[in-house]
Parts: sequence; structure tokens; C-alpha cells
Amino acid sequence: MRKKIVAGNWKMNTTVAEGVALAKALVEAQNGVPADVQLIIAPPFTHLVPVGEIIRGSRIALGAQNCANHTSGAYTGEVAVPMIAGVGCQYVILGHSERRQYYGETSALLVEKIRLALEGGLRPIFCVGENLDQRNAGRHFDVVGSQVREVLFELTAEEASKCVVAYEPVWAIGTGVTATAEQAQEIHAFIRGELAKHFGKALSDDMTILYGGSCKPSNAKELFACPDIDGGLIGGAALKAPDFIAIAQSY
Repeated sequence: MRKKIVAGNWKMNTTVAEGVALAKALVEAQNGVPADVQLIIAPPFTHLVPVGEIIRGSRIALGAQNCANHTSGAYTGEVAVPMIAGVGCQYVILGHSERRQYYGETSALLVEKIRLALEGGLRPIFCVGENLDQRNAGRHFDVVGSQVREVLFELTAEEASKCVVAYEPVWAIGTGVTATAEQAQEIHAFIRGELAKHFGKALSDDMTILYGGSCKPSNAKELFACPDIDGGLIGGAALKAPDFIAIAQSY
């Protein structure tokens, strides 16, 4: 049985005080979420310690939004896996389209980061997705397939089995436009098929694949009902406790 996950990516939002308040609201509301749904929140680095203290002992796991591709050293401004793990993080988001687009992150760099995350005991949430031009040109399968192959296929089966995949159509992130359930299911099934070809059906069947891209309470139930969608990586709606909890309750 694949793990159902609803993860909140807070991105570069909230002050520490606002983040603590949001975390408290989520802890208070967590019991309304089905017991088999794993909740994860990924606040900014500055929030990890105080937010981690708020959610300690709750059903909510802590994640980071990124990590360095080195474990220590003279890399001003970077945050390493041991630092993240040391404050209680269990997950780390890697390969988000914003990191690829704005900071030039490549597949080769992401392989390094994923390996370091796994060595440090973190579960990577690895993001893939096409932009609007690629979707309109009918290249979405080629783009997403390349992202999967260039990164996950560089891992051993054991390493890959510890990863979560998140499909985020770039054209739907923060735009209010959502992939239809049919579009999302189609590409989730494609990703699972690519994994099956390389790693085998058993690993593919066990891999959690999340949908991200303007997922909200109004469409989560339809998306989560698709056979190959195992939850969501939530952006804007994760900043409002009632919305985030309502999405998780869609199960």
C-alpha cells in the first residue's frame, strides 16, 4: 500500500512568528485528517527549529525546501543535510521548478543532492514537470520522462525506493490553473510506467507520486481519487491552515 502524503511547501513566505502560528493551527486541526494520511510541512530554513518544536509529537513531519550538494565547508549561504537532519527534518524537497528555473539546478546537481539526503537519513521529495510551452508543443511526456531518467535512474533501486516523486506542471504553479484530473492521472501513470521499466513493477507500485500545481480544497478530492495520484505537494493553500487540512481531508 503506497503512503498517502499531503505536503505543504511554504516557499519564501511567513515570518517566524507567522510560521509558528500556522504550525500551531495545523497541530490543533490534525485529528480531522484520516489516520493513513501523512502530513508534512516545509517552512523556510529560519523557521525549522521553532516550527519543529511546535509539531514535535504530532502527526506532522518536518521537511526542508532544499539542501546543499556538500555536507560542510566554505559554501556561504548554503544549508547542508546534517544541519537539516539535526533539527528534526525527515523530508527535503529537491528539484522544484523554481530551483531549476531561477537557480539553474541541473539533473546532475540533483543526483548529488538526493544521494546526500539519503545518506543523511532524509526522504527526498523529487519534483518533475513541464512548462506551458512544452505542454502546448506536446512535449510533456518527453520532458518529464527525461527528468525522471536523468535523476532517478542514476540511483540504485534501494535509493529510489526511499524517494517520493511530485509531478508539478509548471504552468499550474501559483497560476490558479490546475491540470484536469485526466491530465494529472495520465502523466502520473506515465511516470509510474517509466519507473516500472527501469526498476520493476514492485518498486513502481510502491512509489508515492504526488500532484502539485494549484491543488486546493475544491479540486483535491477529484485529483486524489485518481489511481496513480497519492496525494499533493501544496503551495499557496498550505499557508492557510483550514485549506491545507481540508485538502488532506479530501481522502
